Amino acid sequence: MAKKSRRAKAKHRAKATEVVRVRHPQQPRTIPAELQSPPRVSPRVQDSASQYQYVLPEIKRIGIIAGLLILVLIILYFVLG
Repeated sequence: MAKKSRRAKAKHRAKATEVVRVRHPQQPRTIPAELQSPPRVSPRVQDSASQYQYVLPEIKRIGIIAGLLILVLIILYFVLG
């Protein structure tokens, strides 16, 4: 398949810039600072300590249970082995 000629590309670019100029004839308006809304803070950005306050006690509980299970396995190894 043949490539487009440079002349065709130039015509296409010229038409594209004309369309852009027609669509946006004016410069964008600036909004005064009084009318602009303050930036929104996403709800994801929260204090992680307050959001996950239950995690640390559960990790401690899981550690205690795991330690007890390992201790029981060691005791059973010596008793039955």
